[in-house]
Amino acid sequence: MVQRINHDHSRFRQIVRGRIRDNLRKYITHGEMIGRKGRELVSIPLPQLDLPHFRFGQNGSGGVGQGDGEVGQPLGPGQEQGQGAGQAGSEPGQHLREVEVTLEELAEILGNELELPRIEPKGKANIDELKTKYTGIRRSGPESLRHFKRTYKQALRRQVASNTYNPADPLVVPINEDKRYRAWKSIPQPQANAVIVYMMDVSGSMTDDQKQIVRTEAFWIDTWLKSQYNGLEIRYIIHDAAAREVDEETFYHTRESGGTRISSAYRLCVDLLGRSFPPDEWNVYCFHFSDGDNWGEDNETCLGLLRDELLPRINLFCYGQVESPYGSGEFIRALRSGFKDEPEKLALSEIRNKEGIYDSIKLFLGKGR
Repeated sequence: MVQRINHDHSRFRQIVRGRIRDNLRKYITHGEMIGRKGRELVSIPLPQLDLPHFRFGQNGSGGVGQGDGEVGQPLGPGQEQGQGAGQAGSEPGQHLREVEVTLEELAEILGNELELPRIEPKGKANIDELKTKYTGIRRSGPESLRHFKRTYKQALRRQVASNTYNPADPLVVPINEDKRYRAWKSIPQPQANAVIVYMMDVSGSMTDDQKQIVRTEAFWIDTWLKSQYNGLEIRYIIHDAAAREVDEETFYHTRESGGTRISSAYRLCVDLLGRSFPPDEWNVYCFHFSDGDNWGEDNETCLGLLRDELLPRINLFCYGQVESPYGSGEFIRALRSGFKDEPEKLALSEIRNKEGIYDSIKLFLGKGR
């Protein structure tokens, strides 16, 4: 019986994975299809499959082409024309069933469908550090790890059992056999060896719709890169005319009204990598999203920062230009002009709407860097 249940569950999981593969573009391009995002599970609703069946009407109520009638008269039972209210329906509607898949399964499906190459990490990608964790109590150990409470209780039990404990003079003196010490063991823990730096223009021309596109694309980028590395750090930078490092919540919910200097974000990114993420030890991925507006004289500064400071020290730099009714879209043209032979570490994508997210992810991650 248990084997049959396991077989049925395995078959159900295969069906679920097949449905996700068939509808992957829809799930990617519609952020609302992604439900609860926990630490390891993501909830995706799948359409309920029902067998087709006939639905019979009421006997004696006539049919199409039978009986008297006039132009505009409703066919069949129900409310008459002109009535705006009716009784509550009694028929079931369409249902969605939510199934949970692990982020690893989701990443595997994403990689297979988009034909993403496996990433070869650099630096300390395969090095584990040992972390000490206290796991219990032992009878011997260094005095620095002696557990005072456990030692006191053991001494109290001994004195009560030997009838040497005096409640009027409650003095408890531990001896060597009463002493208890914390026990520990060393647990291999992978070092965080990859970092994603997200940069986004938050000037007035970037609307909530554009930010939702960025958020959806970032979810899938995170999912794939987490499957390639043991540990992943994520940093967020927002900019208009000035840049600052923020948390995730601020990144997606900030909107400014100032001008735009993209170089401010690139300078802050260079500073961040120099302070915290040495390029010989970290795999660095930078993703910048903007609507393409930039102060005209700033484009050359951005090209210089990319060419001299960022591209030599990172795995991949991706620029996604999200089309906006208010943006000029000029910056991606400046990048293409400045890097006519597009470097291997540079990927440029134009994301016109939600439907463009799928192709943008494939362009960004398809380099396998």
